[in-house]
Amino acid sequence: MATGHTDPQRRERILAATLDHIIDEGVAGVSHRKIAARAGVPLGSMTYHFKGIDQLLHEAFTHFTDHVAAIFEQRLNGAHSAEQAREAVTDLIHELSDGPRRDLILTHELYALAARHPEYRELTRKWMIRSRQPLARHFGAETARQLDALIEGLALHRALDTAPHDRQLTREAIRRITTRA
Repeated sequence: MATGHTDPQRRERILAATLDHIIDEGVAGVSHRKIAARAGVPLGSMTYHFKGIDQLLHEAFTHFTDHVAAIFEQRLNGAHSAEQAREAVTDLIHELSDGPRRDLILTHELYALAARHPEYRELTRKWMIRSRQPLARHFGAETARQLDALIEGLALHRALDTAPHDRQLTREAIRRITTRA
């Protein structure tokens, strides 16, 4: 493994190791020593690249929120009609709930931090705004807010339920929100 200045990926490995560690032990288990060991970097690299644990966590969660927002954008940008957008939202909900538990765990670890610390509330606010933008292109800003909440709620319920609901229930919920009475 490269060391020092010849290791341009070190910072990214530290951020990835931080997210992996959060999945295994939660935010409370994060320390410079544990993350350095997990990333396979010298302990001094931690303070070289990050001012402290807060900066490390904030940047790691920023990478995570960028990843999830990109999933929203990818799904919705391919839709060219309201019906295709509804199906894209259905796919998104089922992808988030059926996919790896990684995203579910990281989302809720971030929400726990945001409930306690304003700087993480600001990160989640920016994430919500970014996630709503592709929804708003198809359904308008107010409906995008409702859909964003529906996506999170249905994905969480599907992920945690021992008998998750099917695609038809998801489609019906989305249709109700996105169809004007």
